[in-house]
Amino acid sequence: MEKLDIDTANASPAVRSKALHLLSAALLLTAFGATEAMAQDTSTPAAAPAAPAAPASAAMTTPAMAGPLSANPNPFSVDLGDPLGKVYIGGAVSGMGYYQSNPTKAAPGDVSSYLDLTNAQVTLQKTDGWFQYYVQAGEYSFPTIGSPYTKSSAATSANFGIVPVAYIKLQGDGDFADWSIQGGKLFTLTGDEYNFTFENMNIERGLLWNIEPAVSRGVQVNYSNGPLNVSLSWNDGYYSNVMNTLSGLVSYAFSSSDTVAFAGSGDVAGPHFSLLDSGSLYNLIWTHTSGNWVISPYFQYSTTPANGKTVHGSTELGEAVLASYSVDDNWKLAARAEYENSSGHNIATEPNVIGFGPGSNAWSLTFTPTYQLKLWFARMDVSYIQTGDATAGDVFGKKLNATDQTRVMLETGIAF
Repeated sequence: MEKLDIDTANASPAVRSKALHLLSAALLLTAFGATEAMAQDTSTPAAAPAAPAAPASAAMTTPAMAGPLSANPNPFSVDLGDPLGKVYIGGAVSGMGYYQSNPTKAAPGDVSSYLDLTNAQVTLQKTDGWFQYYVQAGEYSFPTIGSPYTKSSAATSANFGIVPVAYIKLQGDGDFADWSIQGGKLFTLTGDEYNFTFENMNIERGLLWNIEPAVSRGVQVNYSNGPLNVSLSWNDGYYSNVMNTLSGLVSYAFSSSDTVAFAGSGDVAGPHFSLLDSGSLYNLIWTHTSGNWVISPYFQYSTTPANGKTVHGSTELGEAVLASYSVDDNWKLAARAEYENSSGHNIATEPNVIGFGPGSNAWSLTFTPTYQLKLWFARMDVSYIQTGDATAGDVFGKKLNATDQTRVMLETGIAF
């Protein structure tokens, strides 16, 4: 199940040829990035590896990166003068190849094996002064466990367009230095995984991410003071283009090692776009850092309302644990385990929210070793999903009746 419906035509030989050319271009850029990285710093590495952390430069804290990949600590910048100011330029170019069992062929690229771009994106941002902004532009895909893979060109046009995120931010000063307000196409406040592959511990997004909003259009007010961060947003939820959703996030750092966050999002104007957009979703997230470890368990609860007498309401529960371990300055290991279930049993009257039929459930495991040298990275996902109480026609394989799927995915590129 993708974030939005897409064209489900099967991939043609021409499409595969185009993907091969795109990946070749990405690999050339990758090779250049690796060569440049090896030619740069020859200083002695730190005596002990550090856990994944925010980039050294405060300039590039957006887009957020959960690790194991890290952003360029010294991003390129250019001063454009007033009012655009000093602009930091970053981004990611990456390609992937995968093999999977039980392909559904339900979307362009969902075959046994495929090559494609995962990112060809550039970010522009101004991070100082009272007037700030952020723009992210380019092509992308959303490889998601348990969902048919959609090639990047189709995913970009079917989801958030070639500029998936763009907003202006007004930063307070003096007595209002803790406050800011932003408006435009905003990152969601919910969930424990980000949208794009280079931001996350794993290449593929997880089951819980797949029913969360990803990008919303709206306005957002932020308050940050010491360990406390609060954000409140009025937006269009699942990109419905109708301002019907109120979402919020509260996080508190109890120590340098432990942060707890609560996020919620829900419709306050009544059903009109889809049952998912008309419901509500809540997350409770704990992030613990200890030495070379980062461990983040989180819980998800969502509801979808009844729609008249024909469609009943439902609830969905999900639990996940994400973890990464820093072996040394270059090698990182990441893993994710998750479980999700939904209420219901009647496909005629109850919504299919998690994608495998009303009343279905699923669990998955993902393991991702990662190597990064300066700007260049290479990593591999090995994932497995098993569904239960699923509806034939909503699962895997050519006949849509297989209940499990295994994927091996390789991704390489540069984050600059």
